[in-house]
This record gives sequence, structure tokens and C-alpha cells, in this order.
Amino acid sequence: MHWPDIGLLLAAGILGGLTGSIAGLASVATYPALLLAGLPPVAANVTNTVSLVFNGVGSVLGSRPELRGQAAWLLRIVPAAGLGGVAGAVLLLSTPAEGFEKVVPILLGGSAVVILLPRRAAPAHPGRRPSAGLWESAAILAICVYGGYFGAAAGVLLLALLLTTGGNTLAHANAGKNVVLGVANTAAALVFAVAAPVHWLAVIPLGAGCLLGSRLGPVVVRHAPAGPLRVLIGLAGVALAVKLGVDTYR
Repeated sequence: MHWPDIGLLLAAGILGGLTGSIAGLASVATYPALLLAGLPPVAANVTNTVSLVFNGVGSVLGSRPELRGQAAWLLRIVPAAGLGGVAGAVLLLSTPAEGFEKVVPILLGGSAVVILLPRRAAPAHPGRRPSAGLWESAAILAICVYGGYFGAAAGVLLLALLLTTGGNTLAHANAGKNVVLGVANTAAALVFAVAAPVHWLAVIPLGAGCLLGSRLGPVVVRHAPAGPLRVLIGLAGVALAVKLGVDTYR
């Protein structure tokens, strides 16, 4: 790996960490950068997932104020997230990707529209989420399976779900999303570290960039106006859904 590739991956990691911790769109920046650096698709995918572990670390550290009050909910949902990440990693290593990829643009587009819908007033205790019900747990499990499998915009799917089910503010839902996706990515990364062609030299600059960028993302969410930021996330999700749909069905 040459110095221009290292610089490209570091910059892509910073951008991916920032967008990932804000909107769950890290892979939109990081995965193409790995392809440009010369990695084949499967190696790029698994290397990307391993690098995004650092995105989870930075985003959780930056989200600590919004995570207060969510511990009980997270303890109940983290096992589903970890199981989903492992299942997604195993699916990636054992099945073709075509069928799953055809569903992603539809799911992503629907989730982006949900984020764009008008929100009711924020609750009096926005950090306290109700206990995860069966359908919410199943939905999070399914999203984390996708996160471990490929993961592009898995955060948009999860953010839409948390905004719909918990009555959270955007900042609190985003903090919960960062923890859940961080667990799923870490679980998948452990599988890939043992059984997949991870390009470890690429992980170093990309992971370092992700750590730096993701530490800043929750600060942006905390201080930016929630309405315009939610619209920006939703529109980015719609644009990505359209692009993925065109690439998949053309």
C-alpha cells in the first residue's frame, strides 16, 4: 500500500466517521475508498467492517451525555445486536449477495421517508426508552444482520426505527444507534478477523480516520438544529436509496 492510498483512506475514514456517527452513512465514504485503493469487493467489505469498529468507539465516546438513562434498554437489546452482526458476517462468507442487495434500496428509501416525517414534541425524559418489545427486538436483529452482511446505511434504518418506537429526540436516538451498530460491527469484525481476507494495512489508516471523525459527529448532532439535520439525513438516505436502486436493478 502506497502513501497516496494511505492518505485517501485516512481522509475517507474521517469523513465516514463523521457521517456515520451522525447519520449511519459511514460506508458510503469508506467502502468506495477501499475499492479505489485496489482491494477486491469481498476484501473491501470485510476490511470496511473491521475498520468501522473504531467508528463505534469514537461515536459512543462522543454520545455519553445522551446515553444516560438508556442503560436498561441497551442491556436488553445488545445481545440481539451482537447475534445479528455474527449472523450477517456468516451470511456474507457463505451466500451470494444479489438477493439481499435487491431489498436494501426499498428498506433504505422507506426508512429515509420515516425520518423525514414530522415529529411529535420531544418527551419530558428523552433519554429513557421503554423496554424493547418483541417486534422492536426482531427489527433490530434484522438490521444488525444487514449491518454485519454489508452495512451501507444500516444506521439510517436503525435511526428511523428508534425515532419511531422510542419517542426520543434525534440526539438520543442517534446515541442508541451508535451503541447498537457498534456492537453489531464488532461482532461481525471478530468473525472476519478469523475467517475472512481482512487487509490489515488498510485498517490502520481507515480505522484511525473513523475514530477521529466519529468522535466529532455526536457533538454536531447535540448542537445542530434537530429539524434541519433530520431533513438532511433523510434526504441523504433517499439519495443513497435511489443510487443503490439504480445500481442494483439496471
